[in-house]
Amino acid sequence: MSSAGEAKTQLLQLLKQKSVFHGDFVLVSGARSKVYVDCKLTTLDPTGAILAGEVMYNVICRYADERGINLDAVGGLTMGADPLALAIGMHSIRFKGARALQVFSVRKSPKAHGQNKLIEGNFRTGDRVVVLDDVITRGESTLKAIEAVEQSGGKVQFVAVLVDREEGGRQKIVERGYQVVSVFSRAEVFENDAGKAQDPTLAVA
Repeated sequence: MSSAGEAKTQLLQLLKQKSVFHGDFVLVSGARSKVYVDCKLTTLDPTGAILAGEVMYNVICRYADERGINLDAVGGLTMGADPLALAIGMHSIRFKGARALQVFSVRKSPKAHGQNKLIEGNFRTGDRVVVLDDVITRGESTLKAIEAVEQSGGKVQFVAVLVDREEGGRQKIVERGYQVVSVFSRAEVFENDAGKAQDPTLAVA
């Protein structure tokens, strides 16, 4: 296992190498952007998954420890949150951290057969969870996951995101009463001079 700083640096380098594109793009929110980040190219890369699991687990645990928050599971809306959740859960077991975290996935609509579940995986009523997302832009996907968790009896403790595009999503989530911790800011991922960025584990609204 690398040091926290080394893993974060390596993850940022991989994101810039594999996930950042320049051009003219339409985002999920409908807004247009000259820069697009496809985090799944990093989080579904084996090396990227290992790094993301380590970095996000450390960020989540640090935030929770500072505030005395107990956690049971991590997950979010499919599919951006899925590889992150599994990577975090595997890291929590493999390195025998203070917290072993279960993993769940929120469907975009309930399954049409079987148990008609909206949440798949290891989620139980009453679980204290961190809702994940790979990128926050306007916040709609994250809020949809939060709503599904709470409708299913879960207790959302806070939100953790890999990249905050800083386009209003964080503020919208905070206004709903949920704190947000981000690993990387827009400037760190989209700009060349990432070395001067603030400690991402403190980038909390």
